[in-house]
Amino acid sequence: MYTERASRLAGAVVWTNVPDGTGGGPVLPDGCMDLLWSEGRLLVAGPDTRPYVPEGPPRSWAGVRFFPGTAPALLGVPAHELRDLRADLADLWPAARVRRLSERVEAAADPATALEDIALDRAARTTAPDPLLHRLVRRLDEGRPVSATAAELGLGTRTLHRRCLGAFGYGPKTLARILRLQRALALARSGTPYAETAVRAGYADQPHLARDVRELTGMPLGRLLGGG
Repeated sequence: MYTERASRLAGAVVWTNVPDGTGGGPVLPDGCMDLLWSEGRLLVAGPDTRPYVPEGPPRSWAGVRFFPGTAPALLGVPAHELRDLRADLADLWPAARVRRLSERVEAAADPATALEDIALDRAARTTAPDPLLHRLVRRLDEGRPVSATAAELGLGTRTLHRRCLGAFGYGPKTLARILRLQRALALARSGTPYAETAVRAGYADQPHLARDVRELTGMPLGRLLGGG
C-alpha cells in the first residue's frame, strides 16, 4: 500500500510503499528525484525518462521525493549523472557518513521520517535551490512553451539546456513533456474523458496524448489506469 504526506522540507513529499499482495506498477517519470530506504540500504532515484520496474520480489520502501530540480544541490551531484538510475548513496557520499546515516534510519521507529530528517539537515547545510528553477517548473507545468519560458526568465536556449541537465537530468523539452504527462494522468484518473484530458493537459488531440503516454510509460493509457 502506498501512502504519502507533505514534507517539512518545502515542496517535498514523504512516502512509504508496503507490499499488499495486489502487485505494483512501474514508477513513471515525474521530473523528481528521491532519497530512498529499503532493506537496510540508502539509495537515490535519479530522474527517469522511462518507466522503472523494481527488480526482484516486492519489498517495503520509504522515500523523500524532492521538488523537481532541487535534489542535485542537496546531493552534490548533477542530475544527468543519475538519469534513469538507482544508485547507492555510498557511491555519492563518503561511505562512513552513509553508514552512520543508515544506522540512524535502521534504528528509527519511522524510516520515512528519519529520511526526512536527513534531507532537512542536508538542506540546512547547503545553498538554497535557485528560485529561477522553481519558476521554470511552474511555468512549464502551466503549459507554457519552452521558448516563451526561456525568454521570460532571461535565458538563452543553450544556457537553459545546460542548467536543465544539471538540475533535472534532461533538457527543458523533456521536462515539459514529463510534466504534461503528469497533468494528463491526474486528469484521467479523476474521471476526465480522454479527449478532454488531451486538450486540458496541453496535447494537440487525443491521438497525441496516446502516443506520448505510450512513449513515456511503455503502455497505453487505458492499461496504465487499470482499464485493460
